[in-house]
Amino acid sequence: MDSLKFNKVFAGILMAGLMALTGIKVAEILVPHKKLASNAYPIEVTEVASSSSAAEAPAGPEPVLALLANADAAASEKLAKKCTACHVFEAGGKNKVGPVLWNIVNADKGAVDGFGYSTALAEFGGGWDYAALNQFLYKPKAYISGTKMNFAGLKKQKDRANMIAYLRSLADAPAALPTDVEIAAEMAN
Repeated sequence: MDSLKFNKVFAGILMAGLMALTGIKVAEILVPHKKLASNAYPIEVTEVASSSSAAEAPAGPEPVLALLANADAAASEKLAKKCTACHVFEAGGKNKVGPVLWNIVNADKGAVDGFGYSTALAEFGGGWDYAALNQFLYKPKAYISGTKMNFAGLKKQKDRANMIAYLRSLADAPAALPTDVEIAAEMAN
């Protein structure tokens, strides 16, 4: 075995690197880099004036109060099966990764006994009224930034209305349906 084998390999790698650097410097001298005054191929961009009549994307979820009276709670039982990985829907059930959702409509946020809520949700305050449930089910992390709930949300208005109707039915005494005044107020916002 050659005792200078390592030295020869190292010298070869070092020489290849030096030759590459020399080639780069020679290329810069032969073909110098010049900053162009304008682009060689100018691309003209015309700005389109935005029309005030153009519909903008909604900032949040569509209103659901008007749909609650005719919502199909049974249709959401199938949709709620996805939620059973983290939540329990029965009275007296034990908390899982998420809290028990029995009697959740009009309950205070962060108030289910024995569940460790995120600081963001515990400090958020208020109750789970229909509007709050609509916002939360639409996009939980947008409604309460910092929540531990890893759920993308329900984008379809009908799905949210059905889910809220299902949650409303999970109670000893279901919450009252929204009045016409509350529906009109939500539509005005």
